[in-house]
Amino acid sequence: MLFYDSVGPNPQVVRVFAHERGIALNSTRIDLRGGENRQPAYMAKNPAGQMPCLELPDGTVLTEITALCEYLDEVSPGPSLIGATPVERAQTRMWTRRIDLNIVEPLTNGFRFSQGLKLFENRIHCIPQAADDLKQIAQEKLIWLNGLMGSNRFICGDRLTLADILLFCFLDFGAKVGQPINPANGWIVAHHAMMAARPSAQA
Repeated sequence: MLFYDSVGPNPQVVRVFAHERGIALNSTRIDLRGGENRQPAYMAKNPAGQMPCLELPDGTVLTEITALCEYLDEVSPGPSLIGATPVERAQTRMWTRRIDLNIVEPLTNGFRFSQGLKLFENRIHCIPQAADDLKQIAQEKLIWLNGLMGSNRFICGDRLTLADILLFCFLDFGAKVGQPINPANGWIVAHHAMMAARPSAQA
């Protein structure tokens, strides 16, 4: 397998997931800031031009971080980070989707349409006037998530899952681009600190 890596939270999710699963990824670096991901050589592998992607030995190319993580989980030995039972897998996918749609999407588009506008304005349809509202939506949903977690150690109770990794990587990114974690969200603050202390956070 060959992992096409770059800066940004999306590739980081896959790197952290792989580290937690004990998988050593053979990788090559793509210059996202320089637009290498929109050049013909990369687009031939991933026509969406997005990062990251994973090329399998037979030439199959997989994209989308949740799909990549689930694939790595299924083909590697050891405890699953998706779930060992149908219920566990459904819970992980439920929370991963909730976090992706309600927090990750508004957070990242809030960045793309403001601080990241110069990088993205010629690559995607940007709506600068929506940036502040999108950031606010992400913050409101973090309050919502914080209120649901109770005494959970991880998002799915006592299990570390893809949902935790997704949340950690994007909140880490957000904090670097003007969207810090609200200290009033005590569970979120503690969860982020716990994830940051894990060796995989450096992947």
